[in-house]
Amino acid sequence: MIKIKIFIDSGKLDEIKKAKEYGILDGVTTNPSLVKASVEEEKSMDIDIKSYINKILTVARGVPVSLEVIGNTYEDMLEQGKLLYKMFNPVAGNVYVKIPVNPCFKKNSSNSFDGIKVIKALSGIGIPVNCTLIFTPEQALLAAKVGARIVSPFVGRIDDYIRLKNNIKASKYSYYPSKGLEKEGMVLEDNGIVSGVELVAQIRKVFNNYKILDTKILAASIRNPRQVREVALAGADIATLPLSVIDKLLVHCKTQEGVKKFTEDIVPEYKKLFGI
Repeated sequence: MIKIKIFIDSGKLDEIKKAKEYGILDGVTTNPSLVKASVEEEKSMDIDIKSYINKILTVARGVPVSLEVIGNTYEDMLEQGKLLYKMFNPVAGNVYVKIPVNPCFKKNSSNSFDGIKVIKALSGIGIPVNCTLIFTPEQALLAAKVGARIVSPFVGRIDDYIRLKNNIKASKYSYYPSKGLEKEGMVLEDNGIVSGVELVAQIRKVFNNYKILDTKILAASIRNPRQVREVALAGADIATLPLSVIDKLLVHCKTQEGVKKFTEDIVPEYKKLFGI
């Protein structure tokens, strides 16, 4: 049984349906912005956000769907997490609640641990949590310690941040080396992390050290097919991908060339076997 799972990162019903039709869909991740944008695109359907989320959950029946809170205090996130689960889980029994690992806006804020406290509280009453906005292995470790079912390191965003800190201009969709970028003979890093893929690898090593099995590592913010390969090699349990990346996973010019050549070389006698 293949261990790594493929989620689609989307709020669009047609994209989720398409990924499901491919036969490879293991889950869905959303956020309020994705859902809002998708609902606005479907104005002709005369549908509200609640009804739209119900449709997503129904289409994705049988696989987890992550729905995110919008609060940033313990009280708000706990109330919203319970509300999301109570309101939407009865639809198809597949809701995970997304909680940020650290909801504060400022360093050393008094509510830095509110996300961790909420994860512990929700997990304690049986609500599965996807802990999001992970940028360090220690964040992932603490989220796992209090019961998060999924931790989501943001692969592409840490790559973007390292580029930004070092004034390197590039499209966010361009490939970022898993071993990091060099500048003036030094490998660029953020607190010992040289790339988003390396972040996944370090979290996997920490989890292996302590035999953490109940919390899955979900590689998020993936920008291209090569990163899918690299997070799989790094030990991610799940990769969540936009449809644009999913659609490129099987593309290779030599595959297309081979299919064309095979088609051209089919002998008439073989065609007859298929009634052609």
